[in-house]
Amino acid sequence: MLVCTSDFYALFVIFQSESVFSRIWCKRGTRPMKHLKQVWQVATVYVGTIVGAGFATGREIVEFFSQFGLPGLLGILLAGYLFIYFGYKMMILTVRIQARDYFEYNRWLFGRRFSGLVNGIFFCMLFGVTAVMLAGAGEVFFQQYGLPKFTGMVLTAVLSIIVMSWGFKGLSIVNMVIVPTMLLFNLLLAFLVLRHSFSWDYVLEIPQQPKMWRTIVLPFAYVALNLSLAQPVFVPLAKEVKEPLVIKHGAFLGGALLTIILILSHLILVTFSELQAEGIPTAAVMKQVAPFLGGLYLLIIFGEIFTSIIGNAYGLERQLHRHVRVSSVTIYIFFFIGALAIAQFEYAKLLSLLYPLFGYLSVLFLLLLFIKKTD
Repeated sequence: MLVCTSDFYALFVIFQSESVFSRIWCKRGTRPMKHLKQVWQVATVYVGTIVGAGFATGREIVEFFSQFGLPGLLGILLAGYLFIYFGYKMMILTVRIQARDYFEYNRWLFGRRFSGLVNGIFFCMLFGVTAVMLAGAGEVFFQQYGLPKFTGMVLTAVLSIIVMSWGFKGLSIVNMVIVPTMLLFNLLLAFLVLRHSFSWDYVLEIPQQPKMWRTIVLPFAYVALNLSLAQPVFVPLAKEVKEPLVIKHGAFLGGALLTIILILSHLILVTFSELQAEGIPTAAVMKQVAPFLGGLYLLIIFGEIFTSIIGNAYGLERQLHRHVRVSSVTIYIFFFIGALAIAQFEYAKLLSLLYPLFGYLSVLFLLLLFIKKTD
């Protein structure tokens, strides 16, 4: 079992004693501060990869959790544990089988006979999800600056290509800046909402739903969707890090941060349930409780979307570069042209249609990952 008291204790002693930190977190001969930096790097890339358009804007959280009230909150707690457990297992298995990319990983997971079909499906899913993220970015540019949504999407694609020309370094730097900023703003928004409008009635409410069984299935579908689509980033990330302790604590910290952000977002969205139908519900809440921060918060949402877009682009480029003899920039250009074509549909409808469908398709991935042993 991954979540244990030693993990919480380890997080505490980081700030107490370097010698104690060395004994708990590091292998003999490993420098404590270097280890801590690597753990933080893994955690931020983990969070930045998972937090995409639907997560950042609140639409994804509404679709999977907040519309169900209290059962949705319980689903978030379950999803948080699953993120920690399966995120760690995915990366540690990458190190054990020495997979170079997610194609090799799926060949090992699904078998040589079915891996081609599975990789093709995941490839299409990744395009679809990136299109949703680009549509979300276009929505942010439209609401913040009044720019046409397509213009915002093109600007996002160009900026992504520029950042990813730095490779993994660019991906890591962006995540290490955006993720802490995102967490701080979510804490601020939650504080403003809970200070003025909080009521336990909102949290404990159970809306009348004809299919409450979905509250049990959706957390698994949600985690399966996000982790299966994170393969293009998580596999090369684990290959880059290699150290099991860094992977373990990075996955724990990343999963814990995701859970905190999910809980805060859920409390905000159930408190302002009338805004759940908005295209960007979290931004709509911010405009109500702190209008002077509305514009800045939209920029933070854009940053959250951007981290997932570049994560997807990086993972696919790492894979395709082995099979096509063209430059990385050329791969990125064709990738974003395809994603932009799909992103022309309305953002909210695109997300509500594709995300649950992809989630159900990804459950098999999670099941096989659960069966595989790490030793």
